[in-house]
Parts: sequence; structure tokens; C-alpha cells
Amino acid sequence: MEKHNERPQKSLLNWSFFTIGLMILGFGISMTMQVKDFGIGPWDVFHYGLFLQFGLTVGTWSIIAGLVIVLLHSILEKQIPQLGTVLNMVLIGVFIDFFNWLLPEPDLLLTKLLVFGSGTLVIAIGIGIYVAPGLGAGPRDGLMLLITKATGWKVSHVRNGIEITVAVLGLALGGPVGLGTVFIALFLGTFVGYTLPLAKKWLEFLQTKGELYEDIYQRPLRSNHND
Repeated sequence: MEKHNERPQKSLLNWSFFTIGLMILGFGISMTMQVKDFGIGPWDVFHYGLFLQFGLTVGTWSIIAGLVIVLLHSILEKQIPQLGTVLNMVLIGVFIDFFNWLLPEPDLLLTKLLVFGSGTLVIAIGIGIYVAPGLGAGPRDGLMLLITKATGWKVSHVRNGIEITVAVLGLALGGPVGLGTVFIALFLGTFVGYTLPLAKKWLEFLQTKGELYEDIYQRPLRSNHND
């Protein structure tokens, strides 16, 4: 039987996981932006292009683009967006701007390569951690699912189509497209394929406290007990 406070504890842990994941994701995106001459992720190219043309900040344009998508999704699906989706939309932009302000731009080529590669991996880790609790898809994932539902096309085809479209739009606006953009588009999903299951296992371990102890109806587990 669950203790009466177990559910609130799990909820707090889930939201903490979610928020930390978004912070890590924003950090990774910002890392790649510090070496933008390599190219950055397709959506980030779009946001950066809007920043170059219209001012504001990259994070602000990330929030605005997310808001448009969330409103479109809500109107077409006739449902209120999940709290996690709204927080995703806002916090990602805030974290991107914060880390863009905080992080220095590397000078040496080797350092740039290390920062970009590490940034891509950090993005994958952040995605895995924030997705693991299942508190709401990000606006861009929601757009992908909406188009998939409306057309019946494969998710992979829709995702690739969206990322190519926003990258082209971002390039037209002056956003930095390069080999790094292609690298992120091709390999980020593969990285997330590893980080998401690991994040889910880690979250489950923390939720159950590793199943190491039991309370009144529990006792320290023994590897050889037979009762």
C-alpha cells in the first residue's frame, strides 16, 4: 500500500526532473550557438535568423515561435495545452538567453569542435531528462504529432520535413547553417535514443528509492530472503 505522501513526492520529483532537463537542454543549445560558424540546429537557425532580422533575443523568438505553435495546436485540437508544454515553451527560451549571456565563445578550432560536440550530447541528455516524466511534449513535438495525425505520414518523414523547412527559412533570414546543422539533424535523434531510456531508468530508481528499503510493512531487502 502506498504511503499517503508518496504521490506528491513523485510529482515533485517529476517536475524537478522536467525543469532540470529543460535547463540542461537550454545549456546544450547555447553551447552550440557559441560556435555557430559550424551551424546550429534547424529550429535554432530559424530563431537566430529572426533575431538577426528583427532584434529581440534568440530565446525570445524561441518563446514566440512556441507560442504560435501551441495556439495553433490548441485551436485545431480544441484542447487546452498541458502545463508542461507551456513551461517548456517559456523555460527553454529563458535558459537559452541566460546561457548565451553567460558562456564565452571559444577561439581555437579544437575547442570549438569539443564545445559543439559536447553541446549536441548535452542537448540529447536534456531532452532525455525532460521527456522522461511525461509531463507534456514541447510545442515543436506537438506540431510534428499534429501534422502526422492530419496526414498519416510517418513521424520520421514529418520531423525531417519540418526541420528542413525551418532550416531553409532560417537560412533565408541569415541564420547560421553549416555541417553542424546536418550533424544535429542526422544524429541528435540517435543520441536521444540512448539518453531517454537511461533517464527513465534513473527517474524510476529515484521514485522507488532504489527499492532498497521498506517502511513499517517493509524492512531492508536481503538478496537471499525466501519469505
